[in-house]
Formats: sequence, structure tokens, C-alpha cells
Amino acid sequence: VQLVESGGALVQAGGSLRLSCAASGFTLDYYAIGWVRQAPGKEREGVLCSSSTGRTYYRDSVKGRFTISRDNGKNTVYLQMNSLKPEDTAVYYCAADTIVVTSIQSCDYAMEYWGKGTLVTVSS
Repeated sequence: VQLVESGGALVQAGGSLRLSCAASGFTLDYYAIGWVRQAPGKEREGVLCSSSTGRTYYRDSVKGRFTISRDNGKNTVYLQMNSLKPEDTAVYYCAADTIVVTSIQSCDYAMEYWGKGTLVTVSS
């Protein structure tokens, strides 16, 4: 059972990236998904928390720029990131759990499955 993130890269400010989070050993259909990031020297922070039915709560700083999507056939979740800013630089992690999502805080450290992260670097 694992989650594997990919798609991180070095990109200029204003650019876009799409991160992938592929699951194996379990089916993402019934799982809530969280994307979390950790910038160098800073604490981990939630980017979004999305229920299995698609209700999603985004961090204020990424609203209108980041979008989550799912491809259940590929058992993969995507994070589309547009208009990237240097402050978006971080390691991005995806997490999954069968939780009830009522806010971004619903996706916290206690989530069941975690990936190892992918590095996004945004240059100014």
C-alpha cells in the first residue's frame, strides 16, 4: 500500500505544474485526499483537503490557482498549480484516509497513508 507523488520541478514564477499522486494497494475512490506542503525551515501546512465526493477546501493562499482532480480509472489524484509564486516552493505530499471532510483541517497528520513527497521550486 503506497502513495507516490511525482511532477515536482523547478519552474519560474507565473508558471504551472501538475503534480500526480498515484495509489497502489488500495482504491482511492472512497478516500479523502489531502495535499500538504513543507517549505524549507517551515512547518508543514495544508494546501487542500478533498472529500471522496469532491468537496474541497483550499488554503486561502492557493484559492483560484490550485485545483485538485481525480482519475479513478488510474487510481491517481492530480494537483494542478497555476500562477506559481516563489512562496509556493516546498515539498508537496499527498495523503489519503477514509475521513469525513468538513474543513482543510480535516486532513491532518493522522491521515492513514502518505507519500514521500515531491519538490516544487519556484524561482523569481
